[in-house]
Amino acid sequence: MALADRDDMMREVADLVRTLDQRPHVDADAALDELITSLLGHMPCAQHAGVTLATSEAEVQTLSATGRYPAALDDIQRRLREGPCLAAAWKQHLVRVDDICREERWPSYCREVAETTPIRSVLAFELFTGRGSTGALNFYAESASAFDDDAVELGLTLATHAALAWHMVRRDEQFRSALASRDVIGQAKGMLMERFDIDAVRAFELLKRLSQTTNTPLADVAQQVVSRQGAGQ
Repeated sequence: MALADRDDMMREVADLVRTLDQRPHVDADAALDELITSLLGHMPCAQHAGVTLATSEAEVQTLSATGRYPAALDDIQRRLREGPCLAAAWKQHLVRVDDICREERWPSYCREVAETTPIRSVLAFELFTGRGSTGALNFYAESASAFDDDAVELGLTLATHAALAWHMVRRDEQFRSALASRDVIGQAKGMLMERFDIDAVRAFELLKRLSQTTNTPLADVAQQVVSRQGAGQ
């Protein structure tokens, strides 16, 4: 790929990341789908792309996919607990499979992929890590040896942009969740103040005690109070 073409592509991806960051409200799933579709368009040797989420409890989930095959391959990895996307997410920053039919790692995975899908090459990058979970950005091709060294270099750059966009989307989602929790706690406090004729401090202390004794998050306790009060009206 020519340097000018690569620069133009990186500007387009960077512009998409900035657009996601500037939106007042971002739907995390829709934003990730939009991003992955864009990244696939800049990886011409791939026909499919997806994002795999893996947890420390061996749960595997497809967060985004451009078609049915990324999800199908994730399902195989979930059942067999092996595969390149899991390896990229948990053990290595980068995994390249040149030919599923000749790959000696993950033999059960490769055999089932070869028998049930047209996928023959895989390029996977660690995308993010969190508490008990990690993710991988994956590109798939229907021909063997589809990803050369230039594709790997390009994929690393795309994965960096994808990770940045992911953190932006998650930050916005967490902020909106925090606002919603604050609002419901405020509602619950008001209801307790009115019902028991207590001040705001005592109402909040009551919510905290309920949270501690039931080992339930404070926001969940508040939501239960609001829901029960509303149902009783």
